[in-house]
Amino acid sequence: MSQLFQRKPIAELVQDTEGAGGLKRSLGAGDLIMLAIGAVIGAGIFGAIGTAAAGQVGPNGEVIRLGAGPALVFSFLLLGGACALAGLCYAELAAMIPQAGSAYAYSYATLGELVAWIIGWDLILEYAVGNVAVAISWGDYFNTLIEGVGVHMPDWLHTGYRTALLSSDPAIHGLLASAPHIAGVPILVHVPAFSIVMLITWLLLQGARESATANNIMVVIKLLALTLFVAVGATHLHPANYHPFAPNGFRGIHQGAAIVFFAYIGFDAISTAAEETKNPQRNLPIGILGGLAICTVIYVIVGAVLTGMVPYTQLAVADPLARALQLSGFTKVGGVVALGAVVSMSAVLLVFQYGQPRIFFAMARDGLLPQWAARLSPRTRIPAVTTIITGVFVAVWALVGDAGETYDLTNIGTLFAFMLVSIGVLVLRYKEPERHRPFRVPLVWPVCVLSAGGCVYIMLGLPSAAWMRFGGWLVIGLVLYITYGYTHSRLHRRGRASA
Repeated sequence: MSQLFQRKPIAELVQDTEGAGGLKRSLGAGDLIMLAIGAVIGAGIFGAIGTAAAGQVGPNGEVIRLGAGPALVFSFLLLGGACALAGLCYAELAAMIPQAGSAYAYSYATLGELVAWIIGWDLILEYAVGNVAVAISWGDYFNTLIEGVGVHMPDWLHTGYRTALLSSDPAIHGLLASAPHIAGVPILVHVPAFSIVMLITWLLLQGARESATANNIMVVIKLLALTLFVAVGATHLHPANYHPFAPNGFRGIHQGAAIVFFAYIGFDAISTAAEETKNPQRNLPIGILGGLAICTVIYVIVGAVLTGMVPYTQLAVADPLARALQLSGFTKVGGVVALGAVVSMSAVLLVFQYGQPRIFFAMARDGLLPQWAARLSPRTRIPAVTTIITGVFVAVWALVGDAGETYDLTNIGTLFAFMLVSIGVLVLRYKEPERHRPFRVPLVWPVCVLSAGGCVYIMLGLPSAAWMRFGGWLVIGLVLYITYGYTHSRLHRRGRASA
């Protein structure tokens, strides 16, 4: 039993990043901040923010969860504080262990192999499954954008089968009958979502430096789009829309935060770039904390403007920013913001698709996954095999999946990872207090305890269905570890050989 919680020495984790087996270091602090903005500002601010403000109602009129109303800004501040605490913990471990495995590697060094496996398996929810939701949202915005210029795509090419089955819209169910059929099954797919994921996968295969350059360009475009939204929206604010400010009290702020947490997912993805970062001890904390601070300020400003433009009850739509501009009479500006949303979510797809293969790479290097997952491209020095596999997996799921069912699963998986990283900092401070730490969490005990507790508190705002799916996901992961990971672990094999 003790072998299940055997820790991998930090010196060995750092050694894995050096030499021919490591990735190519080519990224600076500025690149990391741009990656953070690229990952964080996306589907959450352009999509989930509307549901967080207005709440969610089921097909029969039942209230699934309450909205924050104009107090959405406090939901963002609550999340920004919780994520800042987790960000401090990530910064300390990332500077000590500049390895591509992110929370997986940190857990291996602090809490042992079994917990590390659970975290590695859990991170699939954040990067791969989360990207399914982003890809589908991207497809919706893309369709809105091209329709704005007079191009109409056949409905069956951008409406997923699962989405149609879950929809309460009679027009969508009519589409099920009118769509082309094969063997009695209607063809309803998210072709745009599938296409963008495959395009992003191709881009990632060109190399880390090329991917970072593309991300930097997309980040500039998305920031310009949000600046335009704020500048135009600020001229059309109505004080009456801020009353009542918190229609559902703190409960609404709490549940709104649980919804819009998706808007904060991604800052931790910066740690997966540790092996490709120059001077990671200095640049990783700057990238993680700097990117998180910038995104929080942007979110608060956008949330305040959005809920002041139109009544919050009208924001429960797929494209709330564009809708608010259209309702305010700025139709053309809404089209520009929709273009910014398409570019913005492309950047999110890129960073998440960048992170997932590196988690697989680190796990395979430790023997917990097959060795082909640890192979690097001789030309680009990136994990090309896992990049392709991740891309195909996400693209196919996005082709026929549903965005709504993946948001909560992604949120709970990410919060669970944040919680364990926070605990890991305390464990390592206790077990190895003399180890050099290029970045240290200030007031480590209260910060780490508040971080872990804050993550649990936000998780409690998620519906019971998310907890059940998360539990099932962890059970599947444990079965895979017992049947493959435990017996092939490099750490265990070395221990048996020396016994």
